[in-house]
Parts: sequence; structure tokens; C-alpha cells
Amino acid sequence: MKKYVSVFLLWFLILNPVIPRDYKISSPDGKLALTVSVDKNISWTVTYDGVQLFTSPRVAIVTGNGAIPVENQPVRKQLTGKINEQIRPVVAHKRAVITDNCNFITLTFRSGFSLTFRAYNDGVAYRFESDINDSLIIKNEISELAFPAETKSWFPAEAGFMSHNENTFRYSSLDTITGRHLASLPVLFKTGNINVLLTESDIEAYPGMWLRGDGEGKLHGVWPAYPAEERLKSDRNLYVTKTENYIAKVAGKRSYPWRVFVISPTDEGLIESDMVFRLASPLRLKETGWIKPGKVAWDWWNANNIYGVDFRAGINNQTYKYYIDFASRYGIEYVILDEGWYRLGNVLDVVPEIDVPELCRYAASKNVGIILWVVFKTLDDKLDEALARYSEWGVKGIKVDFMQRDDQKMVEFYYRATQKAAEHKMLIDFHGSYKPDGIIRTYPNALTREGVKGMEHSKWSRDVSPEHDVTLPFTRMVAGPMDYTPGAMVNMERNNFQPVFSRPASQGTRVHQMALYVVFESPLQMLADSPSNYEREKECTGFIAGVPVVWDDLKVLQAKTGDYVLLARKNGKNWFVGGLTDWSARDLELDLSFLEPGEYTMEIFEDGINADRYAGDYSHRFLEVRPGIKMKIHMAPGGGWAAKISPK
Repeated sequence: MKKYVSVFLLWFLILNPVIPRDYKISSPDGKLALTVSVDKNISWTVTYDGVQLFTSPRVAIVTGNGAIPVENQPVRKQLTGKINEQIRPVVAHKRAVITDNCNFITLTFRSGFSLTFRAYNDGVAYRFESDINDSLIIKNEISELAFPAETKSWFPAEAGFMSHNENTFRYSSLDTITGRHLASLPVLFKTGNINVLLTESDIEAYPGMWLRGDGEGKLHGVWPAYPAEERLKSDRNLYVTKTENYIAKVAGKRSYPWRVFVISPTDEGLIESDMVFRLASPLRLKETGWIKPGKVAWDWWNANNIYGVDFRAGINNQTYKYYIDFASRYGIEYVILDEGWYRLGNVLDVVPEIDVPELCRYAASKNVGIILWVVFKTLDDKLDEALARYSEWGVKGIKVDFMQRDDQKMVEFYYRATQKAAEHKMLIDFHGSYKPDGIIRTYPNALTREGVKGMEHSKWSRDVSPEHDVTLPFTRMVAGPMDYTPGAMVNMERNNFQPVFSRPASQGTRVHQMALYVVFESPLQMLADSPSNYEREKECTGFIAGVPVVWDDLKVLQAKTGDYVLLARKNGKNWFVGGLTDWSARDLELDLSFLEPGEYTMEIFEDGINADRYAGDYSHRFLEVRPGIKMKIHMAPGGGWAAKISPK
């Protein structure tokens, strides 16, 4: 009898090689629990304090021949462990020291693929890895999600994969998101009272992930296919006109991008999370002392509209020397030459009115650096030659624009351009870009990027409202620094605002604009308005020019997605406080318990008593304060509140 039982068992194992099993890990504080179920396919579920947040019915990778190397496969090896270490960023946009503390599990399959899950106190993440000698074609990746009924979402809807990823985050019930709806990441969900933000980290030689709805609280990941043919329209729009039947061609030995789920029971916790940075690849540059974050006097938003001068304003050396002089007076580190300094189509063909080497010499004499705007395709056509020439001229950085895609081929451009820029000790700022993925950890010369509906949209639309501004810290900014370009000195009330392309203004109050410099993270932060306008507003200009762009610590004091935010950031011995509200006037309590013992002077900018009817109205005052003091602050409709707190 025993013989027959043994034979039966052997045949059962051959025909059914996968024995269903669950694998579990939890966050260091025990609140988040993640269960991975391996059966014929892989699914996983996350709970918070025992309550299910969401489930992923299926995750997989599909290779070129249609094989799915993690399905119907037994787990060959299981590895569990923990990470508890400190990261000291070269460029600290949130904290000078980041604690990387998680529990993890890696499941390795007979096929040579493995799947790693990490559980942090502020979220979970997973990624595939492969250990195969040959190169691979990745035909597709599968990532399904299902949320409970009544889940809400802030969904950045997209028309297609060709996009600047500059979106309004639309608040809606998740069950209204169907197969017609596509979104770029990040996407924010709220299930019960718990926030779940989905984004990515460490996207390298692979396409970015997008989401498509499935209705009834379900979604699935989608990825742009690998380009087979492209067509250039004008100098900047490189369209994919034909695709391959796969999403990526990769090395067989590699790690794939992290799928990141930032999870927080409070809205404040979303802003405080640095999961994307933690999960990114470590620093690859040997020398980083030349990397200098800072502020930038920007020409394009204000259309070079300087006035009160004895020369014709425009794209010429006299105008840019005016910008350089302004930057030097206020300690602003850089001036940018945006579109117009070269003849479009050739990044080495400088227009006669501009002498870049002369501007670089003049700027250097004033302790200011020059950054050049370029279209990505025109730059890539002459990448080595152009960067070498810019380096000879004395250029300190480049602003690269109009990529508008995140298929594998375009992602590879980001790395190529960033690495080449680093070789020439140049900073890089990506516009027309996909969301950040932690590359600032790997290559800290990639200081910031757009991929956000920033203030430039006020030149042609009403989309950049105070409500939009108080949504971004909980959505797009969770992924990383954003080049939103604040700093408007012409400010309008809701009913009086009109988009004007060449004489733009902002919606909301003056102090709302000033507080953006404290609330919004960008180690390369623009001053968008005309130097002439800033010179008329010296008090305000002096304050925003003095707000740091890198930070030692962050305390989010009060926050509600889409309504308001009040936070404090530390740089050295000084603290800065920034508050923003939507179109509702708001009173909040500022608790100064975060201050270290001692006595302090607080410089305050707040909405003036008439800011609701004249948005440029503000009050400027000083207070003596100490730790533990609680004070009421008021923000007008579309208003803000900003302060610098310095030890006496």
C-alpha cells in the first residue's frame, strides 16, 4: 500500500508542481502586513491594523515567447530579512539624513526570476529581478489592483502615452474609473481613512508604468511599447508612429523598477514620506562637490519683460546681464537662458544677439552661473559635442525639454544625458518629463524636473489655482522634486484672474506665492517673474531669495489633501514655516513645539486685511517666540502664510 501512495504522490507533484502557500511580512512597527500568495499565479494583499487596504490579484512578467516565468513555478528559495541603515543624500530635498528601515522577503523561482517585497512603516513596494545569462525581451508586465467599495481617487487623467505629464488630479469615486481612463503616476487613493499613493522608483532601461481603470474599484498597470519608428514634428515633438510587440529589451541579469505604494493614515504622512528616494539605486558619482543647488532667475514665464532700462529688452546680452545683476544682488545662484538663445534645430547655432561665453564670464564675476535650455532631440543629436562646447563656455547646467514620453528608449535618454552632463560637471533639469523616480539619489546632478502642472499654465489657462497648489504636495510631490516655477508678483483674486501669455499673473495672494518656496520641494527653484517686478517688491523678493532649496528636516504640522497645508522645514539653525489654503479662507493654529530650546525671532509674511479683494495685500512683521508657543494664523481665500524663525 505504501508503494502505491508514494507513486501517487510523485505523479501529483509532477502534474501540480506548485503547492499553494502564503508568505508574510510586516512593517517594523507591525501596522502594515503584506501577504504574498503563490499558487498558479502570484497575488498579494495589504492590511493596515488588520483591515484590508487593497489586493493585487495578479503580478507577473511576460517574456518575448509568451512565457510567464513566475507562474506555475515553485518557489526554489525564500529569503527574509531586514534593512536598517541611514542614507545621507548629496542633495537633501526633504531631510539631511534618511532612515531606511524595512522588512523584506525575496522569492526566487526555478525560472531564474525572483520577486522582492519590502514593508516599511510608510508603505510597501515590490520589484522583479532576473538572473539569466542571455538578454531578454519583456513582452509585457502584469500588475492588477483591486480596492474596496467607496474608495476615492485623485486621478491624473491622460489622453495617451505622448504627454508632458502635467495634470490636474481629479477627485472622484474610484468605481467611476473605467477602461476608458488612463493615468500617469503618481495616483492617490483613499480607502476608509487610509491614503495609498502608487508611484515608481528606480526606472532604468525600462518603460514607466501607467494605470488604466477596470471599473468597480479595479485597475491594471500598462506600459508604453518599445518604439519601432519615430517621426519628428518641428524641432521638439518626437512621435512614436510604430511600436514593437514588446515593452523592453533588457539584460538578463538585472533588477526591474520598484512599484511603490506609500501608505499613510494621515494626509501629513504623504508629504513626509521619502520612500521613492530610499528605493532608488545608490550614488554612482565619485565626485559630487561641484553640485550646487540653488535658485534661478527665469526669463521665459515673464517673457523677458524688464522695464525702466535704457535698452531694448529681449533675447540679447544686455537683457541677460540685467538678470545676472539682479541675481547677484539677491544671492540667487543661477540665471537661465530659455528658448530663443539658439536657432531651433541646432543647439550649437547661437543667435547673433547672444554671446554665451561673454555672459558666462560676466556671470562668474558676479558669482552667478548660467543654465541653458535645450530641446532634448536637438541636444541628443550632438550630445557629446554640445556638452563639451558648453563646458568650454563655462555653462553650469542644462534644462532639457520636450521628451514627453517614458518608453524604454526615452528613459535611456534620461540616463545618457544625466551621465554625460555629470562628466562635464553640469546640473540637469528635465522639463516635458515623466515623474521623478529617485534618480537624484543615483545622479544628484539631476536636481529637479517638471512633470507637473506648474505656474506656466497660468499664461494660458485657469488650471493652476490655489486648490491645485494644495493638492500637489499630497500627489505629485510625493514622487520627488518638482520644478513648478513659483514667484509671481502680480497676484489676482479668483474673479479677477485672466490668463495673459506675455504679462502673466497668479491666482491667489502674494503670500501664497511666497509660501510655495517653503512648501514645494525643488533643489533648483525658479523665480518666475520679471526682475523689474521683483525690484519693486524688495521685501518679498528678499524673503524668497533667502529661502533655502535644501533641507535638514521636515515637520508637517497640519494638512488636508486639496484644502490646506502647514509645514515647517529646517536648514541649519533656522526654521521656515509655509502655509497654503485653497479658495476658502482658513484659520489654523501654529504650534511651535518643534523648536529646540532657546529664544527666537520670527519674521512673518501674512495675507493683508484686504487680501480677499486685492490679492497683493500683505503684512510683514516680527515676533519674539520660544518653543511651545501656540499662535493663530489666518489665510485669506487663495492665501498663504510664511515665516523664518531664527535663534536670537
